Amino acid sequence: MSNEHHPIETQKVVIAGQETIEIPKILPVLPVRDVVIFPGVTVPLAVGREKSLAALSRAGMGGFMIVATQRDPGTEDPGLADLYPVGCVVRIMRLIDARRDGKQAVVVGVARTRLVQTVDDPELLTIALDVVDDRDPDPVRRDEQWKRAVSLATRVIDLHDDYPDEWKEFVTGIPTAGLLSDMIGSTIPLPPEDKAELLAEPDAALRLDRIVAHLEREVTIAETQRTLSSESGAEEIDPQRRTRLLRRRMREIEQEIGDSDPSIRETEELREKLEAADLPEAAMSQAERELQRLSALPQHAPDRHLIRTYIEWMIELPWSIETEDKLDLHRAREILDADHHDLEKIKERILEFLAVRKLAENAKSPILCFVGPPGVGKTSLGRSVARAMERTFARASLGGVRDEAEIRGHRRTYVGAMPGRILQSLRRAGSRNPIFLLDEIDKLGADFRGDPSSALLEVLDPEQNDTFSDHYIEVPFDLSKVLFIATANTLSTIPPALLDRMEVIELPGYTANDKKVIARKHLVPKQLEAHGLDESHVEVTDDALDRVAQEYTREAGVRNLDREIATLMRKCARRLAPEFARRAQIAEAETEDESSSAPQLEPMERIVVDADFVGEALGAPPHLPETAERTTLPGVAVGLATTNLGGDILFLEATVIPGGEGLRLRLTGQLGDVMKESAEAALSWVRANCDRLPVDRDALSNAEIHLHVPAGAVPKDGPSAGIALVTALTSALSGRQARGHVAMTGEISLRGRVLAVGGIKAKFLAAARAGIETVILPARNEKDLVDIPQEVLDSMKVQLVETIDQALDLALEDPGETS
Repeated sequence: MSNEHHPIETQKVVIAGQETIEIPKILPVLPVRDVVIFPGVTVPLAVGREKSLAALSRAGMGGFMIVATQRDPGTEDPGLADLYPVGCVVRIMRLIDARRDGKQAVVVGVARTRLVQTVDDPELLTIALDVVDDRDPDPVRRDEQWKRAVSLATRVIDLHDDYPDEWKEFVTGIPTAGLLSDMIGSTIPLPPEDKAELLAEPDAALRLDRIVAHLEREVTIAETQRTLSSESGAEEIDPQRRTRLLRRRMREIEQEIGDSDPSIRETEELREKLEAADLPEAAMSQAERELQRLSALPQHAPDRHLIRTYIEWMIELPWSIETEDKLDLHRAREILDADHHDLEKIKERILEFLAVRKLAENAKSPILCFVGPPGVGKTSLGRSVARAMERTFARASLGGVRDEAEIRGHRRTYVGAMPGRILQSLRRAGSRNPIFLLDEIDKLGADFRGDPSSALLEVLDPEQNDTFSDHYIEVPFDLSKVLFIATANTLSTIPPALLDRMEVIELPGYTANDKKVIARKHLVPKQLEAHGLDESHVEVTDDALDRVAQEYTREAGVRNLDREIATLMRKCARRLAPEFARRAQIAEAETEDESSSAPQLEPMERIVVDADFVGEALGAPPHLPETAERTTLPGVAVGLATTNLGGDILFLEATVIPGGEGLRLRLTGQLGDVMKESAEAALSWVRANCDRLPVDRDALSNAEIHLHVPAGAVPKDGPSAGIALVTALTSALSGRQARGHVAMTGEISLRGRVLAVGGIKAKFLAAARAGIETVILPARNEKDLVDIPQEVLDSMKVQLVETIDQALDLALEDPGETS
């Protein structure tokens, strides 16, 4: 029912602990937007809403009403649930008619009241008075905070030249702590929700806590501004420096009093890290824009974590962090020699780079590409270079990568976007000048998502990689300080444009002696340690290493050799395990029985790994000498080739099948187009010169010639088998057997010339592994013999030829000769 039907009942209320007045128990409510009125504070109000004017009219001049703040300023007709739970009883001191519809009212706060019980009134919102009395549980603490607040308030006034000194007298003259907190609380710039919480707090000491915290911030800002002004004198102060200093002082205060908004604290922590990261100007501008966006977002906004992740990436990238190069050539040589046997060409190139860096500090880093079969130490060489230069090491495996975004990163519009592998690796390395290994660069792919090799063109170009752009970061990053080292098994699958940007260094493989040295210095000690053994338990003889390398691991590198040595160590560990267990039991019993004397243990048996032990442990050898056996019949020649796994020997077999119409050539063994054309050229030369070979011309008229190159499951291509094809055809047609232990390589022409080929070192190493005694080589490849290890050259005879006739004379037995 309406308020006017009730008799006017009043309640006595004590104001500021001094004056007592009577206030009606039922009061109209005036909702306001973004304004919080405190007791004892005089405030002007503009009133325009219909129900608000009705509340003002109901109270009347000199009357009382409740002013309550809306939670949402946009609500036009607020109810009790739309208001903060505590309002302020005010007395209307003055009413003025506004020019338009509405009134201006000057009110003074009287007391706090809870907004709990409404009274039925169809015209406006009315509330039963429920006064909130000030509590004073700890007078001593209240008085301390009171004095602190007065001191800080006067200090703020002193630090502001535009504040009159009369304000200090007013502040010091406020009679109670509660009134002081309300007077200052009404003036400090706090959000309405924070002021509403301050109004709802009945404990004056707790209200003063918040007042003191704010005043301390105000004093800090004012003192900092005055300090900056005194330091700079008449000069203009850098706005960025002023802002940083102010923020830093504010953070210190917030940390000290434990009063800070989590989102603001998060933003300030990121800002502090950005300042310490020493970003370039473009990167800092971008990061500050994103930080500004982050600070404007609510705490639980969905984009907040995306922006934070981006800023963290900007902070953690090594924009200006780099390690100091160690340019001691002697020390670098010792490290490279200790980590790797042989590989003189690569070691010399690394030392050259260090020498240039010593003389020209700003010289651009080369882009190196180590090419060789698996297991020759390409990847471990990168680590050794990093250790020699005392740089950090980064590695990105490119095998199977088909998406351009793996290199350049994803744009931030995609869900789960992140930088590419280049920047990810640099972040993990922690410096902008690491040794960066691009592993398996020959195994890059391409599909509808782009071509990663094209993205690498910018990365591996010294002329433009100082402004590398990642799609995620979107600002240039300097890669010119990075020493890139790529590794590959073959050059044939690397795009020409990418290959042109790299300095290629080949690692063709190791000789038998090299493998023995590597096994003795590196592999055996490593496997002994990995299996809990040492040299006092196991002795590996040179004969054992020779047998493993020649009969069990015929390869260019040492990866399989390492595996076989690991197998031998496991066999040894299996034999020694019972003895280790027995000695451990004796030691345990000795520990339990302290009175007994320690028994004397005999020395442990030492296992000797010799050639016989290898045969027992590893079983039947998969590789046995077969060159002489397979060339005992006419029509077989031994060629030399290079593959992704290093050099290898090929057995080219030819047979003649009489009959049919015309001469037919059949090729099998997964031969590529180039090798097929070499076979056709070889047959054409044999037909053109059959009278001199000698070969029966009539036999070539109606016959099928079948050329087969085992193993049939392995693809083969290239022109270097030309003279081996001619030798096989001539042997099959003439019946002359090829000499055993003779291998050959060289391209042929229809004019009978033998042309130069590549991969000479790898082919010679393969010939040495297979037990070849004579190699027929194009005379034009004589220059390549300087790269062949002397021990390989000493183990075989090299025959240089310029024509096919010379090659056939050396490769085929004379009539009546037996091999």
